[in-house]
Amino acid sequence: MDEKKENRSSELLARALNQEVPRRSFLKGLAVGTALATVAPSKTAEAFSLSDFFKKHYKELSPQEKTAMLARIEAETKKRYGVDVKVEDPPPMNGVEFVYCLNLSKCIGCRKCVYACVKENNQSRDPQIQYIKVLEMPKGSLDVHEGNMYYDHAEVPQKDKFYMPVQCHQCKHPPCVKVCPVEATWKEPDGIVVIDYDWCIGCRYCEAACPYEARRFNFTDPKIPPEEINPNQGYLSNRIRPRGVMEKCTFCLHRTRKGLYPACLEVCPTGSRKFGNILDPNSEVRAVIQHKRIFVLKEELNTMPRFLYFFD
Repeated sequence: MDEKKENRSSELLARALNQEVPRRSFLKGLAVGTALATVAPSKTAEAFSLSDFFKKHYKELSPQEKTAMLARIEAETKKRYGVDVKVEDPPPMNGVEFVYCLNLSKCIGCRKCVYACVKENNQSRDPQIQYIKVLEMPKGSLDVHEGNMYYDHAEVPQKDKFYMPVQCHQCKHPPCVKVCPVEATWKEPDGIVVIDYDWCIGCRYCEAACPYEARRFNFTDPKIPPEEINPNQGYLSNRIRPRGVMEKCTFCLHRTRKGLYPACLEVCPTGSRKFGNILDPNSEVRAVIQHKRIFVLKEELNTMPRFLYFFD
């Protein structure tokens, strides 16, 4: 252990032994200069434990440490919700870069993708956190500022409107990653930008940096009826998040890294959504890119999204 890490650990230990301090709140104080006096004891699920407090960064964990960590999360979920879950950590596959394509000619704005995402990813129901927002757009315009995400019609689609779902664009150059002060978010080899919820300090810098408004901050402990909890969970995706961290779409990596489609695609009634490996010459997304007119939102920012739009 180098001198810097040793000093940090000593300081953390001394403070932890004197007061029960939520780990992420404590590190937030260190990272962004918040006065330590604002750190208060917690009685939530994130309350102090030595194993959690001194957990290393995800990228530094050994396979044995990951196994122990997943078992701890499963046990905590059982204790809190009374539900048996399986938490896995599927790695990126070699030779795979995921891309999402969305056909705006076919999307009808039914929002089934929104609610399938909520269910699949164990998002809080009250208040409900949604990773996908569907904009109702006037035909002839691609200016998202003219979109209405609060439409509530008895029937869709409406005349002279089209619908634009927006979610995490999994940018090749993600601004959200650059601004994170504790490296709690990063881009994986398959193109998916992930968040280590245990490492996130909830400073919300990434939320401010994202030009697509794709990140969500959970202000309260997630409320999910036990019978609605998806037991098939991924450490970097849909496991139940603690209060006070950032979360977002991960292209359902707990599914897609096993060869399945994202939940939002499977539920789409019109076939608007296409997903796959851009490096595979026979993939649907490769065909879309080769034969359709593709556009991305806010191209001028050079974030190079992996979420692409097209019309027939």
